[in-house]
Amino acid sequence: MPARLTLLSAALAGALAVMLGAFAAHALREALSARLLEVFQTGVTYQFYHVLALLAVGVLQLRGDSRPLRLSAALFLLGMLLFCGSLYTLVLTGVHYLGIIIPIGGVSLMAGWLVLAFAVFKQGKT
Repeated sequence: MPARLTLLSAALAGALAVMLGAFAAHALREALSARLLEVFQTGVTYQFYHVLALLAVGVLQLRGDSRPLRLSAALFLLGMLLFCGSLYTLVLTGVHYLGIIIPIGGVSLMAGWLVLAFAVFKQGKT
C-alpha cells in the first residue's frame, strides 16, 4: 500500500472505530450481555491500536517508502478486517463459526508488527 492509501485507510478505520465504540456504548449496552459487550469492545480497542500503527507506517512511508512498509500496512489492515470484523460480526449475528477467522486476523496483526520491525531495522542500515 502506498503512503497515501495507508494514511487514508488509517483515517477511515479510526472514524469507524469511534462510530463502533459509540454504537456499543449507546445502542448495545442494554441489548447484549456483559460478556458480548466486552468482546465487541475488544474489537474496538484492537482496531484503535492498529489505526495508530497504520498512521505510524504511513508517516514512515512518507519519509522513505519500502516494500516491507507497504506489506506491514496491508497486514495491519487485513488483520483489522479479519480480527476486529469477526468479533463485531460474531457479537452482532451470533454466528459462532466465524470464530475460526479470528486467529487468522490475529496472526496478520502480529505479522504486521514483525514486518514493521524488519522495515525499521532495514531503514536504519541504509
